[in-house]
Amino acid sequence: MSAAPPEQPSPPDAERRRLDEQRHGMRDWRLWGPYLAERQWGTVREDYSEHGDAWNYIPHEHARSRAYRWGEDGIAGLCDDSQALCLSLALWNGADRMLKERMFGLTGPQGNHGEDVKELYWYVDALPSHAYLRMVYKYPQAAFPYDELVDASRNRSRLEPELELIDTGVFDQDRYFDVTIEYAKADEADILMRITATNRGPDPARLHLLPQLSFANHWSWTQSHPKPSMRVEADAVIADHRRLGRYSLHQEIAAPVLFCENETNPAILGLPAQEGAVYKDGIHRRVVDGVESAVRSYGPATKCALWHEAEIAPGESWTVRVRLMRGDPIIPPFAGFDALVDTRRNEADRFYGLLQTDIPDADARLVQRQALSGMVWNKQFYHIDIYRWLRGDPALPDPPHARRQGRNADWRHLYACDIISMPDKWEYPWFAAWDLAFHCVTFALIDTDFAKAQLLLLASETYMHPNGQMPAYEWNFSDANPPVHAWAAWRVYQIERELHGTEDRVFLETVFHKLLLNFAWWVNRKDAQGHNVFQGGFLGLDNIGVFDRSRPLPMGGHIDQTDGTAWMAMFALSMLRIAIELAFSDHAFEDIASKFFEHFLYIAQALNDAQDEGVGLWSETDKFFHDILRLPDGRVQELRLRSMVGLTPLFAVETIEPETMRRLPRFAARMRSFLDRRPDLARHVAHWTEPGVGERHLLSLVRGHKLKRLLHRMLDPEEFLSDYGIRSLSRVHATQPYVYENDGSRVSVGYEPGESRTDMFGGNSNWRGPVWLPMNYLIVESVLSFHHYYGSDFLVEFPTGSRRFRTLRDVALDLAERLTKLFLRDADGRRAALGDREILQSNPHFDGLLLFHEYFHGDSGAGLGAEHQTGWTALVANLIIMLAAPRGPAEAADAQTVPEEPVIRAREPVVPLGPIRSGRGPIT
Repeated sequence: MSAAPPEQPSPPDAERRRLDEQRHGMRDWRLWGPYLAERQWGTVREDYSEHGDAWNYIPHEHARSRAYRWGEDGIAGLCDDSQALCLSLALWNGADRMLKERMFGLTGPQGNHGEDVKELYWYVDALPSHAYLRMVYKYPQAAFPYDELVDASRNRSRLEPELELIDTGVFDQDRYFDVTIEYAKADEADILMRITATNRGPDPARLHLLPQLSFANHWSWTQSHPKPSMRVEADAVIADHRRLGRYSLHQEIAAPVLFCENETNPAILGLPAQEGAVYKDGIHRRVVDGVESAVRSYGPATKCALWHEAEIAPGESWTVRVRLMRGDPIIPPFAGFDALVDTRRNEADRFYGLLQTDIPDADARLVQRQALSGMVWNKQFYHIDIYRWLRGDPALPDPPHARRQGRNADWRHLYACDIISMPDKWEYPWFAAWDLAFHCVTFALIDTDFAKAQLLLLASETYMHPNGQMPAYEWNFSDANPPVHAWAAWRVYQIERELHGTEDRVFLETVFHKLLLNFAWWVNRKDAQGHNVFQGGFLGLDNIGVFDRSRPLPMGGHIDQTDGTAWMAMFALSMLRIAIELAFSDHAFEDIASKFFEHFLYIAQALNDAQDEGVGLWSETDKFFHDILRLPDGRVQELRLRSMVGLTPLFAVETIEPETMRRLPRFAARMRSFLDRRPDLARHVAHWTEPGVGERHLLSLVRGHKLKRLLHRMLDPEEFLSDYGIRSLSRVHATQPYVYENDGSRVSVGYEPGESRTDMFGGNSNWRGPVWLPMNYLIVESVLSFHHYYGSDFLVEFPTGSRRFRTLRDVALDLAERLTKLFLRDADGRRAALGDREILQSNPHFDGLLLFHEYFHGDSGAGLGAEHQTGWTALVANLIIMLAAPRGPAEAADAQTVPEEPVIRAREPVVPLGPIRSGRGPIT
């Protein structure tokens, strides 16, 4: 073999070049990525039980011994985009009772607040092409406290906090290994893996590192998939696969190679094993139990591990290098290895440096980079064929017949075999429709192609139901998530235009046509009385209501939902905005735009005006929006609970620029004609006919008086406003819980700023007081939109009760700053999201390691729920860009102290951001 060629200097942005090559089909940089789940066990996909007991059908204790049907899992795992071949890391500290091959956590029934991963790991860097990836895993040197975590959590009530791994004492005196896993690509299918373990403890400690290569088991379920094979050949492991071809795995330092089959060990099911057979748990049995016959030394097999072990002195590091290459190597695999890894890391610095040019604060750049890196790491291969899953596989006995009428039985058309952005690859290793929409708005900052493809995916014929419903999430595809896909599509389109000067109308028109079907489903299925007041049900907000909104009401009847109605109004406005954009180049869309304009007005009227018996969703008494309960006997009751549900009408806001009216005369004429015929609806379009100030038109569910009353409550520290954003439930309910009584039953809802105290939806998330990033992000956007229309003379008291009045733009940016304060260091060097665990706040070995939680404590800002890059929390990356944008003199004005509430005066001229741009403020 010849010597490796010297590493060539990188172009100004090598990563942007790779993304361009991917876009134009020149190179497939996404062929390999961090697509391995962190938990395949305990998922609905793997559940073949009769009554849907997913957590217990394949528990964690079985995961090492049972082959999965629909996917694979592992630590720091990479695989190809069809998950045929998987590369990951296993570890053993010499004390654990099991090989650490996957992340451990509690099932939903085990945790006192639902399912919860019990490991310490962070995604610290990533490029969207996956040319460079880095994560950190902290592994205790003492025996991992599996039983203690399970037993203690079982004995804790919902009123007590969760027991975390740090709380068990296994990290005391820094007795753990810092394990950094890095991947760098020399080519699309040439992957360098560098594992560096550092002993943080005071004494020497032994560690086993086992890079693992395995074929996903596709052959046991159907005879149409021939079994692949891997074996030792010369100094490498050769893996042959019918479709992928040949790969070779190399290790820098020779170590034993352990082979086994990625197949179920019958013993775990109480069945006899075949003589001489080796199974999925063979590597565990060889390393931990010392059973030499559990593995083979040379193959053939379908799973292998490279068994490295060393004793590491205190403070010292040990590095293991392996390389996976397509075909046979043409250069020595480890010539220039470290130089290439370091080059890719430098390219990541360059890529993010260009994105962060206008962000002066180094800590903000760190937060944003880790948020975006976590998004990349949380891509996952997701595979399920519901028809096959319900009926069973040809090579196995039929599953229980009851399954065919059980979970997701109405989704037989759904077939997924794709890379999808996950909310969290351990706690939520399955897509969720509205989570994904928010993910795409963040992904667009670094990879608009991937963001657009994700939005189109869930609207495709293999996902969307023939009736137009979009699948919600794996546990129940038929639940309804908020319809935010149209908003996300428009945002991604805008971001691409701003960042790259590209207007992808093909994408916009494609997603628009698909969303027409989804809009029709909502109108036809979720408007019980045909009055443009929507029910929706669950709508992603878990326990926010008085009742479990995903189930029939215990007393019958239905709820007219403020949030369901507001989401539909927002959906209509987003479709209007897209139709207007498309109409600029195809006037056929003018008629469709008119239809959505009219539909929005009908919804606006229904939301704001009293319905039958004089009861409406807006309460003049409470100056807030509330849900309405309609009982079977005809009674109508207002549910006067002050929650974020009552703030969702703020989200439905758009402005129409005068240039739009000039460019689309047919649309403008139809609007005027409609409003002339329906003056009762025209009042929902601000300043439509008023001379001199009607240049820009505002479409919103709330105007002037109602807007100020909503903001009065929202910006009150005693209600919704916290130091870290807007709470999901008013703090007034801490001392005045809302109580509903009917026919002897009594339900109470109180302010719960932390973890859920109810078991509604498993109790693993809570909407009764904490701060949630996606809803706060929409609030920030919406307040900016109102500022875009009203201008700098529209002032509101902020905070409520302070006697200080500020512009809506100032309010929005202040809220954005509060949200970023969750992650940024304060004056004392502490990060609110890390809570009160001192090791996370002050230990130097934890410095700069950030977690992006599902939600945050409504008072302290401490991170709660799913910990590892719950995708929508990465919206903080967009907020950081928003706050870094330069502001004009008027926008930077100080707050004013005013003796009494100001009136709305004539607006200052507002320079349009462009003739076809939305009025929602900064697109990021």
